[in-house]
Amino acid sequence: MARTILVTGGSRSGKSGYAQNRAEGLPGPRLFVATCPDLDAEMVERIRRHREERAGRGWTTVEETVNLQEVLDRERKANAVLVDCVTLWVNNLMYHAEGEKRRFDESAMARCATRLAEACARHPGTVLLVTNEVGWGIIPENALARRFRDLAGRCNQVLADAADEVVLVLCGIPTTLKKRETP
Repeated sequence: MARTILVTGGSRSGKSGYAQNRAEGLPGPRLFVATCPDLDAEMVERIRRHREERAGRGWTTVEETVNLQEVLDRERKANAVLVDCVTLWVNNLMYHAEGEKRRFDESAMARCATRLAEACARHPGTVLLVTNEVGWGIIPENALARRFRDLAGRCNQVLADAADEVVLVLCGIPTTLKKRETP
Protein backbone atom coordinates (compact mmCIF):
# COMPACT_ATOMS: atom_id res chain seq x y z
CA MET A 1 0.00 0.00 0.00
CA ALA A 2 1.34 3.44 -0.94
CA ARG A 3 2.52 5.47 2.03
CA THR A 4 4.72 8.57 2.15
CA ILE A 5 6.69 9.55 5.23
CA LEU A 6 8.54 12.88 5.34
CA VAL A 7 11.39 12.94 7.87
CA THR A 8 12.71 16.41 8.63
CA GLY A 9 15.06 18.09 11.05
CA GLY A 10 18.27 20.01 11.28
CA SER A 11 21.63 18.96 9.94
CA ARG A 12 23.09 15.96 11.82
CA SER A 13 19.89 15.61 13.85
CA GLY A 14 19.61 11.85 13.30
CA LYS A 15 16.92 11.96 10.63
CA SER A 16 18.74 9.74 8.10
CA GLY A 17 19.41 7.05 10.70
CA TYR A 18 15.81 7.23 11.86
CA ALA A 19 14.51 6.91 8.28
CA GLN A 20 16.86 4.00 7.53
CA ASN A 21 15.74 2.16 10.68
CA ARG A 22 12.08 2.73 9.74
CA ALA A 23 12.72 1.38 6.25
CA GLU A 24 14.61 -1.63 7.58
CA GLY A 25 11.60 -2.40 9.77
CA LEU A 26 9.59 -2.97 6.59
CA PRO A 27 9.76 -6.10 4.45
CA GLY A 28 12.07 -5.86 1.45
CA PRO A 29 13.11 -5.26 -1.17
CA ARG A 30 14.53 -1.88 -0.18
CA LEU A 31 15.79 0.90 -2.42
CA PHE A 32 18.02 3.78 -1.37
CA VAL A 33 17.84 6.79 -3.70
CA ALA A 34 20.92 8.97 -3.20
CA THR A 35 20.60 12.54 -4.46
CA CYS A 36 24.12 13.70 -3.58
CA PRO A 37 26.52 14.40 -6.43
CA ASP A 38 30.13 13.41 -5.76
CA LEU A 39 31.62 16.88 -6.16
CA ASP A 40 34.83 16.54 -4.15
CA ALA A 41 36.97 14.05 -2.23
CA GLU A 42 35.19 14.65 1.08
CA MET A 43 31.79 13.97 -0.51
CA VAL A 44 33.10 10.84 -2.25
CA GLU A 45 34.30 9.56 1.14
CA ARG A 46 30.95 10.40 2.74
CA ILE A 47 29.10 8.49 0.01
CA ARG A 48 31.44 5.51 0.48
CA ARG A 49 30.78 5.44 4.26
CA HIS A 50 27.01 5.61 3.74
CA ARG A 51 27.17 2.71 1.27
CA GLU A 52 29.20 0.69 3.77
CA GLU A 53 26.61 1.36 6.50
CA ARG A 54 23.89 -0.16 4.30
CA ALA A 55 25.99 -3.10 3.04
CA GLY A 56 24.51 -6.50 3.79
CA ARG A 57 21.26 -4.97 5.04
CA GLY A 58 19.08 -5.63 2.00
CA TRP A 59 19.51 -2.34 0.14
CA THR A 60 19.87 -1.57 -3.54
CA THR A 61 21.23 1.92 -4.24
CA VAL A 62 20.30 4.19 -7.13
CA GLU A 63 22.08 7.50 -7.53
CA GLU A 64 19.83 10.17 -9.01
CA THR A 65 20.31 13.87 -8.51
CA VAL A 66 17.27 15.28 -10.35
CA ASN A 67 14.72 12.80 -11.75
CA LEU A 68 13.34 11.30 -8.54
CA GLN A 69 9.86 10.79 -10.02
CA GLU A 70 11.32 8.61 -12.79
CA VAL A 71 13.12 6.43 -10.25
CA LEU A 72 9.95 5.95 -8.19
CA ASP A 73 7.92 5.11 -11.29
CA ARG A 74 10.58 2.69 -12.58
CA GLU A 75 11.45 0.91 -9.30
CA ARG A 76 7.97 -0.43 -8.53
CA LYS A 77 9.16 -3.66 -6.86
CA ALA A 78 10.79 -1.89 -3.92
CA ASN A 79 8.55 -2.17 -0.87
CA ALA A 80 10.55 0.49 0.98
CA VAL A 81 12.18 3.44 -0.76
CA LEU A 82 14.39 5.89 1.12
CA VAL A 83 15.23 9.17 -0.66
CA ASP A 84 18.13 10.94 1.04
CA CYS A 85 17.95 13.80 0.71
CA VAL A 86 15.30 16.13 -0.66
CA THR A 87 17.30 19.23 0.28
CA LEU A 88 20.16 18.19 -2.01
CA TRP A 89 17.56 17.52 -4.70
CA VAL A 90 16.40 21.15 -4.34
CA ASN A 91 20.03 22.25 -4.68
CA ASN A 92 20.46 20.09 -7.77
CA LEU A 93 17.30 21.49 -9.38
CA MET A 94 18.56 25.02 -8.73
CA TYR A 95 21.96 24.17 -10.19
CA HIS A 96 20.51 22.68 -13.36
CA ALA A 97 18.11 25.59 -13.84
CA GLU A 98 20.98 28.08 -13.43
CA GLY A 99 23.06 26.14 -15.96
CA GLU A 100 20.19 26.24 -18.43
CA LYS A 101 19.50 29.93 -17.70
CA ARG A 102 15.97 29.03 -16.56
CA ARG A 103 14.04 30.82 -13.85
CA PHE A 104 13.55 28.54 -10.86
CA ASP A 105 11.35 30.24 -8.29
CA GLU A 106 8.99 29.01 -5.56
CA SER A 107 6.24 28.29 -8.10
CA ALA A 108 8.58 26.08 -10.12
CA MET A 109 9.72 24.39 -6.91
CA ALA A 110 6.13 23.75 -5.85
CA ARG A 111 5.42 22.13 -9.24
CA CYS A 112 8.47 19.86 -8.90
CA ALA A 113 7.56 18.95 -5.32
CA THR A 114 3.97 18.21 -6.37
CA ARG A 115 5.22 15.88 -9.12
CA LEU A 116 7.43 14.13 -6.56
CA ALA A 117 4.52 13.79 -4.12
CA GLU A 118 2.36 12.34 -6.91
CA ALA A 119 5.08 9.81 -7.78
CA CYS A 120 5.27 8.83 -4.10
CA ALA A 121 1.50 8.31 -4.05
CA ARG A 122 1.70 6.13 -7.19
CA HIS A 123 4.45 3.95 -5.72
CA PRO A 124 3.00 0.72 -4.30
CA GLY A 125 5.30 0.67 -1.24
CA THR A 126 6.39 3.05 1.48
CA VAL A 127 8.49 6.04 0.45
CA LEU A 128 10.52 7.83 3.11
CA LEU A 129 11.77 11.28 2.15
CA VAL A 130 14.56 12.83 4.24
CA THR A 131 14.79 16.62 4.19
CA ASN A 132 16.36 19.44 6.17
CA GLU A 133 14.79 22.36 7.95
CA VAL A 134 17.10 25.10 6.70
CA GLY A 135 15.09 28.13 7.77
CA TRP A 136 15.71 27.87 11.53
CA GLY A 137 19.00 29.73 11.47
CA ILE A 138 20.00 33.24 10.64
CA ILE A 139 18.85 34.90 7.44
CA PRO A 140 21.52 34.18 4.82
CA GLU A 141 23.59 37.16 3.74
CA ASN A 142 23.35 36.58 0.00
CA ALA A 143 20.47 36.30 -2.45
CA LEU A 144 21.33 32.81 -3.73
CA ALA A 145 21.41 31.34 -0.21
CA ARG A 146 18.12 33.09 0.65
CA ARG A 147 16.53 31.71 -2.50
CA PHE A 148 17.75 28.20 -1.64
CA ARG A 149 16.28 28.54 1.87
CA ASP A 150 12.96 29.70 0.41
CA LEU A 151 12.85 26.91 -2.18
CA ALA A 152 13.65 24.23 0.40
CA GLY A 153 10.94 25.61 2.66
CA ARG A 154 8.37 25.63 -0.15
CA CYS A 155 9.32 22.08 -1.13
CA ASN A 156 9.00 20.86 2.45
CA GLN A 157 5.57 22.46 2.79
CA VAL A 158 4.27 20.78 -0.37
CA LEU A 159 5.69 17.38 0.57
CA ALA A 160 4.46 17.62 4.18
CA ASP A 161 0.96 18.47 3.00
CA ALA A 162 0.88 15.41 0.73
CA ALA A 163 2.63 13.01 3.15
CA ASP A 164 0.79 10.45 5.23
CA GLU A 165 3.21 11.03 8.06
CA VAL A 166 5.65 13.80 8.98
CA VAL A 167 8.34 13.18 11.60
CA LEU A 168 10.62 15.85 13.03
CA VAL A 169 13.92 14.56 14.42
CA LEU A 170 15.73 16.77 16.94
CA CYS A 171 18.85 15.58 18.81
CA GLY A 172 18.12 12.05 17.59
CA ILE A 173 14.60 12.11 19.05
CA PRO A 174 11.73 11.62 16.58
CA THR A 175 8.48 13.50 17.12
CA THR A 176 5.48 12.78 14.93
CA LEU A 177 3.95 16.01 13.61
CA LYS A 178 1.34 14.42 11.36
CA LYS A 179 0.00 10.92 10.96
CA ARG A 180 -2.79 10.03 8.60
CA GLU A 181 -4.22 6.67 9.55
CA THR A 182 -4.49 4.16 6.73
CA PRO A 183 -7.83 2.41 6.21
